Amino acid sequence: MQELENKTALVTGASKGIGAATAREFAGLGVNVVLAARSESETEAIAAEIRQAGGRAEAVRCDVSRYDDVAAAVAHCQKAFGGLDILVNNAGVIEPIARLTDSDPDAWGRAADINYKGVYHGLRAAIPVMTAQGSDRRGGVIVNVSSGAATGVREGWSHYCSAKAAALSLTRCAHLEYSDQGIRVVGLSPGTVATEMQILIKASGINPVSQLDPSVHIPADWPARAIAWLCTEDAAEFCGTDVSLKDDAIRRRAGLK
Repeated sequence: MQELENKTALVTGASKGIGAATAREFAGLGVNVVLAARSESETEAIAAEIRQAGGRAEAVRCDVSRYDDVAAAVAHCQKAFGGLDILVNNAGVIEPIARLTDSDPDAWGRAADINYKGVYHGLRAAIPVMTAQGSDRRGGVIVNVSSGAATGVREGWSHYCSAKAAALSLTRCAHLEYSDQGIRVVGLSPGTVATEMQILIKASGINPVSQLDPSVHIPADWPARAIAWLCTEDAAEFCGTDVSLKDDAIRRRAGLK
């Protein structure tokens, strides 16, 4: 993936799980990385680790439910590294896990703001910057971390399923509107991943996903490697769609065994 070297990526939800693994994967490929999350202390620790290993990384505090925060993170990429080539809309939450009539309206709305509006905020802030860059850099890749929940509902996950379905529509809309300007937008549905989210799901006891044995979850570095692959020309054919890591052919294309 030498074509990614010296590009600049912004990764949201980068304090842990898929986001942290993706930041490390990019850094290992020579990508300049800006790690964004609500917990700046955690992202700064990961950024410091990357820098100590010889990579280039910075951390910013960012609540993706707030557009101004996301726009500031994009501006930080421009100031620190001269532009923005890759955006990974990864930030997401699974709580509150509850059936509709048991859910708290404020908490439900907060989750929707992160899982759905957070993707819109990323697209809205990044695309104008990507399309306005000089001819040697114009365009970019946006990977929206999706889920099988975008097309299949799960009990207790009304906020998550509906938000992921809406985010899939945003992937398609952005592809339709900006692919001719060099913007490639694609979704990645990683399946169940061994992250803190699965611990919360397990504890809820609601729906079959909570009954899965932890051994079946894939490690976070698998989707991280798949995200990096999706940013290469080899994956350009999948733009405007959600790609699933449950697909053996996709795993092979991404170099995963």
